[in-house]
Amino acid sequence: MKKQPKNSINRTITVILLVTTLLAGLTACKGGKGVNSVESDPGHFHKEGLPIVDKPMTLKVLTVRWGSMGDNYIQNQWLKDLEKNTNVKIEWQVMSANDWSERKSIMLASGSLPDIILGSETFGDSDIVNNLSLFRPLDDYIERYMPNLKAAMQEEPELKKISTFPDGKIYSLPARLPLRPKSSRQPVINKTWLDKLGLKVPDTTDDLYNVLKAFKERDPNGNGRLDEIPVIEVSNDLISPFGITDLNNNFMVVQDGNAVYYPVSEAYKEGLKWEHQLFADGLLDKELFTQDETMRSAKFLNPDAPIVGFSYQWTPDAVFGKWSDQYVTIPPIAGPDGKRYTIGNPYGMNLERNELLITTSCKYPEIAARLADQFYTNEASIQNFWGAIGTVIKKNDNGSYTLMDPPVGTSADAWYWDQSLRDFGPKYVSPVFEKSIFLNPKTGDGLKLQLDKLGSDYTTPPFPDVMYTAEEFQMLPTLTTDIDSYVNTMRAQFIITGKIDEGWADYVKQLRGMGLDKLVKIRTDAYSRYMNVE
Repeated sequence: MKKQPKNSINRTITVILLVTTLLAGLTACKGGKGVNSVESDPGHFHKEGLPIVDKPMTLKVLTVRWGSMGDNYIQNQWLKDLEKNTNVKIEWQVMSANDWSERKSIMLASGSLPDIILGSETFGDSDIVNNLSLFRPLDDYIERYMPNLKAAMQEEPELKKISTFPDGKIYSLPARLPLRPKSSRQPVINKTWLDKLGLKVPDTTDDLYNVLKAFKERDPNGNGRLDEIPVIEVSNDLISPFGITDLNNNFMVVQDGNAVYYPVSEAYKEGLKWEHQLFADGLLDKELFTQDETMRSAKFLNPDAPIVGFSYQWTPDAVFGKWSDQYVTIPPIAGPDGKRYTIGNPYGMNLERNELLITTSCKYPEIAARLADQFYTNEASIQNFWGAIGTVIKKNDNGSYTLMDPPVGTSADAWYWDQSLRDFGPKYVSPVFEKSIFLNPKTGDGLKLQLDKLGSDYTTPPFPDVMYTAEEFQMLPTLTTDIDSYVNTMRAQFIITGKIDEGWADYVKQLRGMGLDKLVKIRTDAYSRYMNVE
C-alpha cells in the first residue's frame, strides 16, 4: 500500500475534526432539547425561578389580530412586567388577518420564522401538520421547563387531548379561557311584539310556529305595513330542536358516544320539513338565500322600526342596536321529542389549541418554553384575557377580582380586545380560581354567563375539534368541497320545494357517489384518535 505524505495525513485529520465539530454544532442547534447550548450560555439560563436569564435577551414573537385591532394590547402592564421579571424582551410582529393569508404562504414556503408563533389565528392545524419540520415538538419542554402547563394538563386532561397531533406529539400549546358559557347562540325574540299581541314566550316548535305566524300577519311593530320578518336566517341553530347540535360546522355530531354524519339522518330530514313549513308560509326571509351579511345586518338595525322577530344570538345587543331593549333571550325551544337541545359544550366553550408554537428557527427553545409557561398562572391568564390588574381588573383585599366597567362609549368586548390578547395566546384559569372572579351580569362576559343559565343544561358533548394527519388534510378538501356544497344546495332546494320524502333516496345516493363514506371514515378515525389520547 502506498504511504501517504505526512501533510496529507494532517489535512485528513483536520477535515475530520472540522466535520466532527460541525456535526456537534448542528446537533446542539437541532436537538430535541437543545439544553447544552442554553445551560452553558454566558447569559446564564435558570431552569427555575426568575429571571429566566441573567443577561437580557430578545425573542421574536409573531401574532395575528383580526381586522384593524392593532397592537394596543402590548401596553398591557403584565406583559411589560413579564419582560422586566424574566429578562426576556419580546420583539412583537403583529399582522392583520386581512392580508395574512398571502403573507403566511410566503413565510411557510421560505421556512424563515420568528422564535415564537402566538395565537390560533396565525397558523391552523393544516399549516402545522404540513410543515412539521418548522415547529419543535414540545413534550420534553413541557416536562422539563413548564411546571404551570404540566399542572394544568393534569387538572384538565382535555388540554392534552386537544393539543396532541396524529403522531402522538405536542407541537402547539393550548388555552383554557376563563368563565366561558357552555352554550353558544341562543334563541332571541322580540318580547315587545309578544306583549302587544298577547302571546306567551314559545316553548315548543309548534308554539314557535304560531308566534311567527302572528308576527307575520298582525303588524306587531305597528307601522301599518306587513314588513315584519319572523325569521331572518337559516342556521344550525334553527334545526337544533331536532337534536342536531353541530358546534364546529362540519356536519358531525356525537350520539351515544359515536360520531355521526347527520345530513343523512332522520333527525335532519325532519328538521328540513320544519324549515320548509316556515318557508312555505312566508315565515322565513324571502331574501334568505340571496342576501349577504351586510344586507342582513341592515335588517337587524332597520332605522324606522324593528322588523326581525326571532333569531339566535350570543346577546340581543350584539345585532339589534337601538332596538335591543325590545328583545329577550329565551330557553331553548323543545323539539318534537319533547326534549331541548343547545349547541355548545357541557364542559365549557373554553378550550383552544395552536395558541403558541416554538419554531425550529428559535436558538434557545428552553428560554421560549419557560417564557410561555409564565402565561399559565391564574393571574397571568386573566390579565391576558381581559386586561391588566389596575387597568381593567381590580384585585380586592379579600383575594377576589372584579372587572371594571369599560370607558363611556366603549363596549366591554371592544375594551377587552384593546387591552389584552383576549382569545389568543396561552392561558389557563382553573375552575377553583374562577370562583374568585366577579363579572358585571349586565354587560360583556358577565351577561353571556347570565344568559347561559337558560341553555347550559341542554348542551350535549359536541363532535370535538379533532386533529387530522397530513394525508387526511390532503384528502379532505377534495371531499368536502363537493359534498358540503351539495348538502347546502340541497338544503335550500328542500326548504323551497318541500320535496323531501320524494328526493331523499336520490340525495343520499348522490352523497355516497361523491365519496361520503371516505369522508366519514376520515372524521371518525380522527375522532377515535382524539378519544384515545391518554
